[in-house]
Amino acid sequence: MALEDGANGDEADAIQGMDYGDDNVSADEVDDGAPQQDPRYKSISNLILRPGAMTRQDFEPCSELLDFIQNTCKVLIVGAGGLGCELLKNLALLGFRDLHVIDMDTIDLSNLNRQFLFRHNDIGKSKAECAANFINTRIPSCTVTPYCKRIEDFDEDFYRGFSVIVCGLDSIVARRWMNGMLLSMVAYDDEGNPDPTTVKPLIDGGTEGFKGNVRSVVPGITACLECSIDLYPPAVNFPMCTIAHTPRLPEHCIEYVKVLLWPKEEPFGAGIGVDGDDPKHISWICGKAEDRAKEFGIEGVTYRLTLGVIKNIIPAVASTNAVIAAACATEVFKVASSMYAPLDNYFLFNDVDGVYSSSFSYERNPECLACSQKPQLITAKPLDTLQDLIDALKEHPLFQMRSPGITTKINGKSKTLYMPNVPMLEAQTRENLERSLADLGFLDGQELVVVDVTSPTARVLTVKFP
Repeated sequence: MALEDGANGDEADAIQGMDYGDDNVSADEVDDGAPQQDPRYKSISNLILRPGAMTRQDFEPCSELLDFIQNTCKVLIVGAGGLGCELLKNLALLGFRDLHVIDMDTIDLSNLNRQFLFRHNDIGKSKAECAANFINTRIPSCTVTPYCKRIEDFDEDFYRGFSVIVCGLDSIVARRWMNGMLLSMVAYDDEGNPDPTTVKPLIDGGTEGFKGNVRSVVPGITACLECSIDLYPPAVNFPMCTIAHTPRLPEHCIEYVKVLLWPKEEPFGAGIGVDGDDPKHISWICGKAEDRAKEFGIEGVTYRLTLGVIKNIIPAVASTNAVIAAACATEVFKVASSMYAPLDNYFLFNDVDGVYSSSFSYERNPECLACSQKPQLITAKPLDTLQDLIDALKEHPLFQMRSPGITTKINGKSKTLYMPNVPMLEAQTRENLERSLADLGFLDGQELVVVDVTSPTARVLTVKFP
């Protein structure tokens, strides 16, 4: 038997010699007050209704805990793709009966090799709805509520209604947004201590080919996702001269359409950027990329590749999804039951060459943009343009913003400097991009309010002149 970190020799001896009794003893025989259970949940009942070798010292078996997991605990699964399908299956079979799933995506043929809740006749339908229908039909005691919407479509009141939130996303932006939303819900007392009733635990799983990881986040208490933002892989960038003049790969053709042709033609209206979750946008880019590929004799432009380039998607492996989803589901069970010590707080898995796994505690970053609760400094020069400042916000490893909008106060009056995601404001403020910070009225210590798709709330930054 493998022991958890910190188990000493005495504990090992106790575990080795422990008599667990008859495996056929039912949960009802252990606790006469326990309700009659579905046979499929016998193992879970046995875990909860009797003590175990690895449970917390203060854990007391009781039927109320089983009732909480099955009838009270609400779990939100964000994403119904490769990880999401595994998570729904695992959590439903663990006894969680009130599950909710969000995913705005539809099913594609390429999903069927690993997203096993879907069938061929589901192609083109909502992932969330099809996954929910499958689980509801296969496990009648479980109710899965689907939401075919973006996570940004819901407010704090919606997310407050859940006991645990578990993410199986393929987007760093979406992860950061969810992390920011849960942090914004935390209330603090006068001494800066978080109110436990406002804290919603987050379990985040991610895979990258044969590699995967699990993060356990207690917002306001442990390290958040952005405390380790520098661990996220940087976006792949192609040289502009290559994509503009000498493309050699299908990816170059796709990038050409995204970076150069889209802003020029504005196919869906002035100021509307590329939305990787909109099939119409992806189809338009794919069609134009195919035309450019034919012009240069390049083959291989497909809708799937286009989607992968636009959203920076890395091919998924079903076995990795299964391992990471199992670890996530285990963490959800540990958080909901308080039977075992939760992950503290990072789990790494790698089976590229053999199987390797490890866990360690990632400490909070006192300068974290998301959870430090203090304005962050960004260094700039008075002669830098506003565009230079925006580029710094995108490229700085601690910020990594995507399309920041900036407002500030100059001479006591609020001023919108640039707002890219609102077409009318973008047109009105575009001329500011080429103006210097000094010309815009910036002073050393200038406070900026920055909004970005990576966070549901505005961030406060302070500009520091050298």
